Amino acid sequence: QVQLVESGGGLVQPGGSLRLSCVASGSIFTLGAMGWYRQAPGQQRELVAQSTSGGSTNYAESVKGRFTISRDNAKNAVYLQMNNLKPEDTAVYYCNAVRVRGGTFSNYWGQGAQVTVSS
Repeated sequence: QVQLVESGGGLVQPGGSLRLSCVASGSIFTLGAMGWYRQAPGQQRELVAQSTSGGSTNYAESVKGRFTISRDNAKNAVYLQMNNLKPEDTAVYYCNAVRVRGGTFSNYWGQGAQVTVSS
């Protein structure tokens, strides 16, 4: 099993910034893609940003130019720097990691971090 622990959510005014962190622990073996998803009330969970083990990144169109994903493979960690936050960014943000073990891919989720953007 892999445990993902998130931190860094909170309440911020529009235009503000937050940084989310996620650290993986447990039977990690090899981590493939790591990323962040979010889910607003009444909506489906959606991909926000993802980083592959090779360093490639991709972002949702709605956050391009405002959010930056980074990862520290030595620490088994992934981060999401969120700038110029908007009320529509309000959601629970979930860390996601794919573990690779002997050709098998397993998907893991964090517990979620609430991000609220409001004046």
